[in-house]
Amino acid sequence: MFIKKIMSFVGVIMIVLGFAGSANAAGHAKKADHIVEIKGMAFSPKNITVKAGDTIKFINMDAAPHTATAKDGSFKTGRLKKGESAMVKITTAGNFSYFCKIHPSMKASVSAK
Repeated sequence: MFIKKIMSFVGVIMIVLGFAGSANAAGHAKKADHIVEIKGMAFSPKNITVKAGDTIKFINMDAAPHTATAKDGSFKTGRLKKGESAMVKITTAGNFSYFCKIHPSMKASVSAK
């Protein structure tokens, strides 16, 4: 009887640890390496340096909708309403100019090493 209780306890601990590991792995996969805020009709920071493979989270803090669209087509967030965000992955090294398709005067750049 005692061994059966011990085995049940060990099983519960293994299940709990398994779920905790899964949650950490899932949480890590969704974490952005960099954040660019869209506010005051501008991208902040305007110029950002990242590593190839990094992710950037764009967060729209303006009342107006915006996009972050690479001129070369390498990434795009789609239309973001106030409070919405989108993540893009910079897959290769290089310099990437981007803009808001809705407000083309809003421009910025990403430099990936």
